[in-house]
Amino acid sequence: MTVERGYRVGPWTVGRPLGAGAFGSVYAARRHGERDGGPAAAALKFLPTGTCTPRGLRHLRELAEREVGLLRRLRSPRLIRLYDVLTVDDPARPDLDGATVLVLEAARGSLAGLLASEPVPAAGPALLAQVCEGLAQLHRAGWVHGDLKPANVLLMGDGTVRLADFTTAAELEGSHAYGPAFATPDYAPPELLWPEVGERGVRTRPSSDVWAFGVLAHLVLTGTHPLPGGSPAARREAAARYARGEGELRLSPALPEPWRGIVADCLAPTHEARAVHDAASLLPRTLTAAGSTDAAGSTVRRSPRGRPPVPGRRAYGRRFATMSAVGAVAALAVAGLGLTLLPGEPRTGYARCPVGNVCFFTEPDGRGDMCAWVDSAHDWLGGPFPCPWARHTAPRSYYNNGLDRTQGAALTEVLLYARPRRAEPLRCLPLRTRGDLHPPVRARSHAWAARC
Repeated sequence: MTVERGYRVGPWTVGRPLGAGAFGSVYAARRHGERDGGPAAAALKFLPTGTCTPRGLRHLRELAEREVGLLRRLRSPRLIRLYDVLTVDDPARPDLDGATVLVLEAARGSLAGLLASEPVPAAGPALLAQVCEGLAQLHRAGWVHGDLKPANVLLMGDGTVRLADFTTAAELEGSHAYGPAFATPDYAPPELLWPEVGERGVRTRPSSDVWAFGVLAHLVLTGTHPLPGGSPAARREAAARYARGEGELRLSPALPEPWRGIVADCLAPTHEARAVHDAASLLPRTLTAAGSTDAAGSTVRRSPRGRPPVPGRRAYGRRFATMSAVGAVAALAVAGLGLTLLPGEPRTGYARCPVGNVCFFTEPDGRGDMCAWVDSAHDWLGGPFPCPWARHTAPRSYYNNGLDRTQGAALTEVLLYARPRRAEPLRCLPLRTRGDLHPPVRARSHAWAARC
């Protein structure tokens, strides 16, 4: 759909186009008039539900209802946020009249845009870990994405990742879901390249997202697709031959060693072989792989626990990759970096704390600003993983939502210290616990431990 700059929909003024897909177009937008506490900027996704043949209209409305239904019911940290749903009422514009408009969280760019300017991005491993986290959240809630690809992975203003575009998402009914007969060939598993289409659509399962993640990981880490061919059609034929046992999976030599096993498991030729490696089980593997290699596949030296990296040495701590400037994204924050909220972000809820992290909040009950880490932090202010608000605000609540397996035994407890140089811990935070800190603790560092 073509919408000119300056067109108004509800309280929003349309700006530049951000992208277009098979079912709709997305534009940047700014709120005009007085704000009611909501965001000043958003992305408007126009779905042409007001024009078409009756059959096409019904199909487009079903797609819109899928996306709206999912985004209204799920509020996971790695899924794009839905602010509002509007309907265009403009009889003078029959091409727009009746269109459904999704008011979505604004992003700074997409993984597709990043790959266009940097085919093998330095922050790729950490971004992939966040994509896997998003899939785990989605699957745990009982949904299949159905169209995971670089254009549907958005990069936010703070560098974190959000999964987007759920027009083809499907809700699980037991082990299966039924979605539209649509797939992007390069990211569709072999069983969905020529599927049987029933009255309810195509039968799909979470393992199809796992396949797409394997293709995505190979592309991000090597700049190439895992199956041979100079076009999507050629690669589709290669996938079919591979599934029939007539061809082998030949991963690129440039794929870093810690990721080879992950990608190979994701790209198992059958659903049955893929199903044993779901997103939840892949997540700790991707977190570990993201911190054990740099963009070139070299092993990253790990600094001794509790000590800052040695100056001049390529050592950033587990699950931390170099940051890369990309287009409008000033810098890509990666897993392990302290995260703070942007204007318009929700300020409530422990659910903001990503799986695998320990999180601290400036207000009780998980409210206010948040900083999150997947590793120990020797100094919240001057270390490699800073927490900007810790200089003037003591944390009031916490959530231990992770564990550290990199030292052999599982480290599940978090010790909170008042000084950068470890002394007597102030508090012990057991695994999967959350709550308020009474009184507020002026913390400056923390460390993972097997027991308090």
